[in-house]
Amino acid sequence: MSSSLKNLSDFSHLKVKSAEGIKFAIVVAQWNAEITGALLAGAVDGLLKNGASEDNIQVIEVPGSYELISGADIALRNKQFGAVICLGCVIQGETRHFDFICDAVANGIANVGIKHNKPVIFGVLTTDNMQQALDRAGGKHGNKGEEAAITAIQMCHIASAF
Repeated sequence: MSSSLKNLSDFSHLKVKSAEGIKFAIVVAQWNAEITGALLAGAVDGLLKNGASEDNIQVIEVPGSYELISGADIALRNKQFGAVICLGCVIQGETRHFDFICDAVANGIANVGIKHNKPVIFGVLTTDNMQQALDRAGGKHGNKGEEAAITAIQMCHIASAF
């Protein structure tokens, strides 16, 4: 089904385990604040709805999506977090800057997870325009921040099983 026809943040088919007792870092970009603020609200809500306590959620603000990489790395040096959720938004402009930033951020976030052997969740919107970002940050397609939170919970349980 086309994404234009549904809310993509439907978890009714999942049995999400409890986030109780798990510590989460949420690294959020300040750039495109209208979008990233909504993603942050969705992530926090998703964690709280699934048993996380406010005391176990630490929000770290970084300037832009590129800085999510070092923000996640800094958070994981502490070793107390079960997972890091990275939230950002890169909107296509007139130059190739979009391509370079999206590629670097995706690879950088993946590499931080590998380096620290911890779940580092990619909650970065890479959209063609502002409307697509709004639609995915609490609009008609749900909230990718909440999806990132559910992913973090699931990955923490997978990581703790091994």
